[in-house]
Amino acid sequence: MYTYDIRVGFSQADEKQNMTIPAIVDVFQDSSCFQSDELGVGYYYLAEKNLVWIIDYWELEIERLPKYYDKVTVGTFPYSFKGFLGNRNFFLKDEKGDYLVKANTLWVMMDWEKQVPAKIPPEVAESYEPAEKLDMTYSKRKITLPDEVNCEVRREEPFTIKNYHLDSNGHVNNGQYFKLAMPMLPSMENIKRVRVEYRNQAHKGDNFNPLVYKKDSTYTIAMNNDEGVPYAVLEFTFR
Repeated sequence: MYTYDIRVGFSQADEKQNMTIPAIVDVFQDSSCFQSDELGVGYYYLAEKNLVWIIDYWELEIERLPKYYDKVTVGTFPYSFKGFLGNRNFFLKDEKGDYLVKANTLWVMMDWEKQVPAKIPPEVAESYEPAEKLDMTYSKRKITLPDEVNCEVRREEPFTIKNYHLDSNGHVNNGQYFKLAMPMLPSMENIKRVRVEYRNQAHKGDNFNPLVYKKDSTYTIAMNNDEGVPYAVLEFTFR
């Protein structure tokens, strides 16, 4: 298990001083990179082998959001490797040690040159100590879009992917999807669960044509390409 303490920064908080979902995802993503790099099997090690981890699925379970200047512990650990797939948990804890946010993720090891899944090298999997997965909800990876007949649907303004949406792998970073989706929601308060399924890589110049579905207390956002095929589907459930 890898942990480190941070203060919630002003730039990580919203207008009500709550740490934002994108900021939480960013520190989670950083923590997994830090752990892997400290173990010697991180970004640079994998790049020499033309390998890269690509995230396929997020699920966040939110008890409450920390506030600006709160001291929180960020933690992460992988709990399963099989073939080219890896599962990893993340968490935020307050100073009392109580969980604020838990997350489950699914990752795919990719051969970056061939753009195909690649078996996880044994030395990579063996670098991490085995850990029991967190006690939280583990939903199915596939997010089903609601039936348009039984929910509200609205089309958001299309937009084109720019350089600042990309990461070092040349595609839209997974955290950017959270940032792009937030303005399409009524609020960030009272979110209790977030799920994201990544279906296709998006690159500079690609167009996003978002469709927002609202059914009861859940908003589902399909970030579609010009043909109506989703790059990603995001689901936000409110209390």
